[in-house]
Amino acid sequence: MLNVDVNGNNKRKRCGRVFRFKNFAEPGYPVMFGGPFRENVNSLLEYANLETHLSMPMWSFQLEVHHHPPLHILLFVIEEPTQALLNRHCKHCQYVGWGNHLICNKKYHFVLPSKEALVNNGKSKLIELQGHMMHGVFHSNGFGHLLCVNGLEMGSNLAGNQIMDFWNRLCKGLQARKVSLNDISQKKGMELRLVNGIAYSESWFSRWGYKFGRGSYGVTQSMYQKAIEAIRSMPLYLITHHITNSNHAIPLIFSKYQTLSDQTLVTLGDLFSYMLDLKSRLPPETCIASYSTTALVETNCRWSPKRIEMATRVIVEALKKTEFRWVSRQEVRDAARAYIGDTGLLDFVLKSLGNHVVGNYLVRRSLNPVTKVLEYCLEDISKVYPCNESVVMSNKVKDKYKITRTQVMKDMLFLYKYILIDPKPIMGSEFLSAIPLAARIILDTKYFIRDYWEDFSLQVEVGSEEKLNLYCTILVRNDGDGDVYLNKAFMPPYECVILKRNSTVNELKVEVERRFREIYWGLKSFVVESVQNLSVNDGTEMVFGVTKVGEKIVVEGRDSNMRENMIEQMCERDPNSGAVDCSCGTIEDDGERMVSCDICEILQHTRCVRIPNDEEIPHIFLCKKCEQEIVLLPSLP
Repeated sequence: MLNVDVNGNNKRKRCGRVFRFKNFAEPGYPVMFGGPFRENVNSLLEYANLETHLSMPMWSFQLEVHHHPPLHILLFVIEEPTQALLNRHCKHCQYVGWGNHLICNKKYHFVLPSKEALVNNGKSKLIELQGHMMHGVFHSNGFGHLLCVNGLEMGSNLAGNQIMDFWNRLCKGLQARKVSLNDISQKKGMELRLVNGIAYSESWFSRWGYKFGRGSYGVTQSMYQKAIEAIRSMPLYLITHHITNSNHAIPLIFSKYQTLSDQTLVTLGDLFSYMLDLKSRLPPETCIASYSTTALVETNCRWSPKRIEMATRVIVEALKKTEFRWVSRQEVRDAARAYIGDTGLLDFVLKSLGNHVVGNYLVRRSLNPVTKVLEYCLEDISKVYPCNESVVMSNKVKDKYKITRTQVMKDMLFLYKYILIDPKPIMGSEFLSAIPLAARIILDTKYFIRDYWEDFSLQVEVGSEEKLNLYCTILVRNDGDGDVYLNKAFMPPYECVILKRNSTVNELKVEVERRFREIYWGLKSFVVESVQNLSVNDGTEMVFGVTKVGEKIVVEGRDSNMRENMIEQMCERDPNSGAVDCSCGTIEDDGERMVSCDICEILQHTRCVRIPNDEEIPHIFLCKKCEQEIVLLPSLP
């Protein structure tokens, strides 16, 4: 973590300040944001320290995390001009589905650097370095990408949720449009988008409004939601029924957390949700016992320990006779009544005994998801935890039922590996083979998007008394034959254009020209010719005499530098990346590893053509189509 000396640099009137990290970018702190994205960025940078002697414009803010003990960090803002880049296309836009966006003139990088990055490399290479506490980038049209967040486990002094709160305030304050992220966060070898999806039906980032953006390998939002629901709703009862008798670890884990929980854990989603909640509530150094040797003997119990022990033995013997099948509570009760006449005692023991260890056996209890009836089953755990034939659980078994945060994570990792990812070693039925398939769909969904524009789109309709707002976009004509070339698929998003109450249509045209030239790299020579949805005869007419405040306006024009082959160069999608046509349905680069056919040069996923990730791409590769065409060629004489 970076500790900053905040006593220096008072040369600039506004920029010697230290800002509170937890309030930075809130309304009025340090500035009241109110304009379009670029104006808000410029307003914010007026309060920053300008860094000198660097290849790109850079500013910094000193942020106080806490006062006692003193801890400060630096926020750097780097302005990256598109003109200076060798490759102007943005791969992040391509991967998330924004490849048809026009390339912007500038990018703004917001970086909370790691201490090592500054010490070892200085400020000049912040954009290129990995491992920052936070790195986000905005295009000058307000679309952005959160590139990385590294919390406490990666050596930061800030927790991940603190960093995300900070980023969220920045996006809201600057009035970003949409922001994407690539969720590849892991913990203890587990992909968190899968764990959180099963536990909460959504990604960890959803608490800040990030929703499904784009799936890889042809995954759609519908497929993603159905996969989550399929795993979440999988009954624990059915999982235990389809596990071979040779493995007892998973039923023991189920029983352990069912014993701890006040609520019945019916599905896999219930279990993962409870485990994550339990872990968050357990201090690292403490543990709780999921079973007590006195669990069946309450202090105010009206039956003696001897009678309870006798009833317990009778119930266990009755379950033994079922040959380890699941039987209803009523069946167990009826079998035990032949030896124990006190039905109140039997009801008490049956209620207390479920999911507890008795001697060499685990008494499992579960709610049948079909009949909605409680059922019991006996599990022989002598091979797992050998202990004496006694109602009182041995110390060795009891220790296994002590829960710490570390143990919760170990148990979750075991379930993650042997139920979600690779169930083959323990599954005794093909019934559960759908789980890893659904898990694969969730793992193939990495790109999530937050639409900030929904929060304040078209809300500044009146502006002030003297300045009013319109929302304008453009339709660009080819400079050749005059046909519309930049069609609706490539129309830029609407920009808020602020005009005086008495502005004319000609003044509107000038303002639109200036605004779109300022934002987009390919529109430097753009000239407005007409306003599509305004009925005007003269450019001197008053704008707000022919339209209303807050209306959406389409403006037509032409760019003298635009040629028919320039449109691909003007968009974020790189025309040199190659055409994609994969068997999974993907027709655009989604960021996954691909291989190109040496004949038709069509790109496909290596996974879809069965090239393992741990193998190199072959020097010569032919797609199935080209391979079949070669086979059908007549043989040479």
